[in-house]
Amino acid sequence: MDGRGISRASRQQELQKFPGALAGDSTPGTQQEPPVGTQSRETLASCPAVTEVPGPCGPEELMDGVIFGAKYLGSTQLLSERSPAPSTRMGQAQEAMDRVKAPEGETQPMVEVDIFISTKRVKVLAADSQDALMDHALQTISYIADIGPVLVLMARRRLARRTTPQDRQRRLYKMLCHVFHSEDAQLIAQAIGQAFSIAYSQFLQENRIDPSQVGTQPSTAASHPHNGDLDHFCNSQNCREVCIQKRPGEGLGVALVESGWGSLLPTAVIANLLHGGPAERCGALSIGDRVTAINGTSLVGLSLAACQAAVREVRRLSSVTLSIIHCPPVTTAVIRRPHVREQLGFCVEDGIICSLLRGGAAERGGVRVGHRIIEVNGQSVVAMPHARIIQLLTETREIHIKTMPAATYRLLTGQEQPVYL
Repeated sequence: MDGRGISRASRQQELQKFPGALAGDSTPGTQQEPPVGTQSRETLASCPAVTEVPGPCGPEELMDGVIFGAKYLGSTQLLSERSPAPSTRMGQAQEAMDRVKAPEGETQPMVEVDIFISTKRVKVLAADSQDALMDHALQTISYIADIGPVLVLMARRRLARRTTPQDRQRRLYKMLCHVFHSEDAQLIAQAIGQAFSIAYSQFLQENRIDPSQVGTQPSTAASHPHNGDLDHFCNSQNCREVCIQKRPGEGLGVALVESGWGSLLPTAVIANLLHGGPAERCGALSIGDRVTAINGTSLVGLSLAACQAAVREVRRLSSVTLSIIHCPPVTTAVIRRPHVREQLGFCVEDGIICSLLRGGAAERGGVRVGHRIIEVNGQSVVAMPHARIIQLLTETREIHIKTMPAATYRLLTGQEQPVYL
C-alpha cells in the first residue's frame, strides 16, 4: 500500500519503518527558544526594509508558525566535509533522496505529516496527533533542496569521529537529511528562507536596535553581545539596489561563497568579480557584499547551490537587479569572557573555525563556522603555527578576531580558481 492508502490509525506504526523518525531527533545541544513577545510583533512593521521580503508567508504568520502538508519518505545520515563544493552539496541532496526513495516500480512507504516552520524552529508533526517527530532550531538548518516534488531538509549535527586514515585528513560533519514529497516543495523551501530573514528582524527588535538609527547612535557594545555584522546590516546606507546591465546570455561575472554557519544573515557572499564582467563594470559591487535578493526574490536562508542556480537563471536577461548589503570581506568578532578559564566555545583546525558551541562566548561574539582567522588581537596569524594561534586565543579574557570566509581567502590568495556565474 502506498502513502495515500495509509490510515491515520496506522501512521505511528508505519513511522517505525523510518530511521530517525523519533521525537528525540532534535539536534543535540539546541534549546527551546522563548516565544516572541507582543512588542516584537507591534514594532515589526517599523522595519519595512527587513520584513518586506518576497515569500509565500506574512511576517506575523512565520512568527506564529505556518504549516505545510507533506508526505514523509524517511531520513538518512551523511558525512560531509566542512565546506563542500556546490556540486557536492547538490549531490548530497540527490544521494539522500536516492537512499530514501524506493526503486522504480517498488512501493514507496509514505506517512502524512505537517511541516511546521517558524522564525525559531522547523518541526515535523504527525498529521493526526500533531506530536513532534523531529524538531530542529532554525539556525541548525544547513541546506534546503527542492528537487521537483521532493524536498530534502538537511540539519547539521555533531562532529563525526575520525575512524579511518582517509577521514583523518579532513574533518567530517554528520548531516541529518529528511526527505519529503509535496507539491508545495518549492514553497516550503521559500518559506524556510523567508523565516531566516524575519528572524533577523526579530533579533534587531529583541535587542532594541533600530536599523535606521544604529549607524548614528553611540556604541552599545558594553550592553549587547558584539557582532561585527550588525555595524553593516543595521546601517541603511549599506543596503542598496544594484542594477546590472549586460548582454542576454552573458553571466554576471561574480563568484559566490556562503556566509558561514552562525552568520546573522545567512546568504551568498561575493568572493570575486570577473575583470571586465558586468558586475565589475557597474562599479557598485565589492568583494564581501552580501546578496540578499535577485530581481526581488530573496536568497536569505537558501543553500549556496540554490543561490548560484538563481544567478544562472538570469543569464538570459539584459538587466538584473541585486539587493545587497555592503560589507567588507573581513569580519571582526570580539569574544569576552569573565576569566581565561572559561571555554571560548569554538574549535580551530589549520586556522579555520570548524565548529561552534551554541550559546558560547564565541557565538555571542560573532564567530562563525567556515571562516579563516586572519588576525588575533592585532597580530597576523596567516603563517603562524597552530600551537601559537591557540596560545593567542587563550591567554586573554577579551579577544579581537578578524576572519573571512575560508573559500574567499583561498580565491584571493590564488589557492583556488574562481567559478564565475
